[in-house]
Amino acid sequence: MIATRWFAAGLLLSLGPLLVAQAASSNSSPAAAKPALKNWLIRIIPPRPTFDKDASPAEQALMEQHFVYWKDLNDKGVCIFGGPVLDAKGVYGIIVLRAVSEDDARALGEADPSVKAGVNKIEVAEMRVAFVPVHRP
Repeated sequence: MIATRWFAAGLLLSLGPLLVAQAASSNSSPAAAKPALKNWLIRIIPPRPTFDKDASPAEQALMEQHFVYWKDLNDKGVCIFGGPVLDAKGVYGIIVLRAVSEDDARALGEADPSVKAGVNKIEVAEMRVAFVPVHRP
């Protein structure tokens, strides 16, 4: 009987740290955990297929603001990469960014000065980025 008590006491002492760690993790506030970031593709749709060739001075000024907006988010690590796609059927832009939800990604896209002004429209889709360059050429 004494041996059984010593065994039980030893078992409790050896499992104590594990039980304390489990209790602490189960009592952690879910708000304290950061939600996982996902990758999102934003397609920037210009008002016409020839937009890259015939943008008005006002549209060009908005596109400069558009560039500054996304470059700033790139510098902050939100925007992974982006740029124009020179499709023969008509140029369009893409942006790949990190955000928690589609709503957050869409809000970033809608805050683009060219979108706010009604020049460009956006489409948003989740994207699984398989790889990014480790170095730049």
